[in-house]
Amino acid sequence: MKSEQKEKVILGIDPGTNILGYSILIGNKNTLKITSCGVLKLKGTDTHFDRLHQIFTQISELIQLHQPSDMAIEAPFYGKNIQSMLKLGRAQGAAILAGLENKLIIAEYSPRRIKQSITGNGNASKERVARMIESMYTLPKATVHLDETDAIAVAVCHYFEGKSGLKGTNKQFKSWGDYINSNPGKSNIK
Repeated sequence: MKSEQKEKVILGIDPGTNILGYSILIGNKNTLKITSCGVLKLKGTDTHFDRLHQIFTQISELIQLHQPSDMAIEAPFYGKNIQSMLKLGRAQGAAILAGLENKLIIAEYSPRRIKQSITGNGNASKERVARMIESMYTLPKATVHLDETDAIAVAVCHYFEGKSGLKGTNKQFKSWGDYINSNPGKSNIK
């Protein structure tokens, strides 16, 4: 008797020091539903340390409310401003720590990988990603910020990466080539 796949709840995070996007995605077989999305507006916070505390606290509250099993977070990208990169990395760390404190499975994806999984083009603009997300899924509210759609995109990317056998399965693969070699009947690539 084949066991039914369990529903997966994923918290998607687009980290930021001024605006942090989040989403809650529920996946069951090949059906995905975005149940919540929003942004944490951090700009009015007194200090950078207060922002980090606010990120940790509010992400922890989201986790308690929605009970996800996984957190998918966008990796920082290379930037010219080192101070901005450091602050972004700290914001990402605060979100990851909230996930670890709540025993979530954490996965990090590059912006290029996320864009590739949603649009088929790793160089797509944020606006193109947003349009694709809005066309593919029913969103829980009408006005959606680009940081929200980025958070949805990272959660969708994580769900399908887990389904592909690269992440979230018992066997880990080093690359698509490794996966194809281990599963010759699942591809027509020779």
